[in-house]
This record gives sequence, C-alpha cells and structure tokens, in this order.
Amino acid sequence: MLKVRRNEQRGRGGADWLESRHSFSFADYYDPAQMGFGPLRVINEDWIAPDSGFGLHGHKDMEIVTYMIDGALRHEDSLGHGGVIESGDVQRMTAGTGIRHSEINPSADTPAHLLQIWLNPEEAGLAPSYDQLNFSPSVKQGRLQLIVSGDGREGSLKIHRDADIHASLLEPGDTVRHPIGPDRKAWLQMVAGTVSVNGENLAAGDAVAIENESEITISADAESEFLLFDMAA
Repeated sequence: MLKVRRNEQRGRGGADWLESRHSFSFADYYDPAQMGFGPLRVINEDWIAPDSGFGLHGHKDMEIVTYMIDGALRHEDSLGHGGVIESGDVQRMTAGTGIRHSEINPSADTPAHLLQIWLNPEEAGLAPSYDQLNFSPSVKQGRLQLIVSGDGREGSLKIHRDADIHASLLEPGDTVRHPIGPDRKAWLQMVAGTVSVNGENLAAGDAVAIENESEITISADAESEFLLFDMAA
C-alpha cells in the first residue's frame, strides 16, 4: 500500500530568516493524523537565510540526521564540538541525555538548504555524540547509496535505531529497485525532480508512505534526488 503526501500538504513554518516545510507535526504545525511514521518523527525541509540560523537550543533522547542539499551550516554544541557541514555532507547526532547546540548559515550571500530528520531512539538515556560523512554525487548516482543505518554497515553513519536511510540521484530513464523485508515499512522523500514509485508519480517535496509491499520500483522522468527510509515496522 502506498499513501502519497504532496508537497502542498506539508505544514509550513519559519521566520523572516527561515522557510520550513514539515512532513509531520512540528512547532506551531499540528495535525493529529501526521505525528510521524514508524520511528520517523520529524522531516523538515529548511531554507536558512545567509548569516542566520538556530541559536543555542536543546534536544534530548532523539536521533537527529541532517542532510545538506545546498549551502553550508556551522554547528557548535555544549560538549565542545564544532564544525561546518556542506552540500553532500550528512551529520548524525545522538541527543541522548541532553545536548544544546546551534546551527548557523555562515555564508554572507548563499542560503542553506537541508533536510533535518528526527528518529526516536531504541532506548533513552544514551550518551550524546556526533558524527558526519560526505557522500559525493558520484556515489549516489544511479543507485541507492546507504548513508545511515542501525549498524553502520557499508560505511554509513550509525544511529541507535533499526532504520536505513538511502540517498539517490537519478537521471531521466534511470530505474532502481528496493526490496522491503517482512515487518518493515518505507518512506520516500523527494528533494528534486520527478519519479514514479510503483506507478505513483512524485515531484519535488512530495513523499510516499509504503507499507505491505515486498518491493518498490523507482523510475526517474527528470534529474531527481530523494531519500528512502527503510525501517522496522
């Protein structure tokens, strides 16, 4: 079963320096029918203006993944970590027992465009930690590149949840297939372009929740980018 969630159905939020689209209930956007999907709790697509961003704020007991689409984001936290993530970088943070951090666009003229993803961890009270990796366009081109997993296999970032995140870049005419095991579900989040997923057409910002399917076939009609989540049900 596939259930499409269109770009225009997402919640809206932001400020004079922030434009945000919420796949699930977040901040001032609340929809009791959209509280998450499996362990997925947040998928926010954010555009952050130059020299702006999120000041010091706290998180607890959440696995947070940042997927940089364009631009850059400088982060600093209460544990003394700091750095800049740029296009192609993926960062994971275990908030665990509690962490405070800031996320600022350091550019004077280029907006930062990203997906911020929250997943519920398998257990509470973990030690806070960070990690990040770069996945170049070449490793995502024409295939499903594993970028995050619950066991860190194939050079992916490890999170504390049985959930795999794949990133893909497809050219027109490209097709990829992904089997979905028993007792698992999937979510596909479009970043750019247009694809069909088992016959359902998706465009930038669209998503599809996938349950009770043994395999999905993803075919691109244009240059496309998306994330595919495969999670224990």
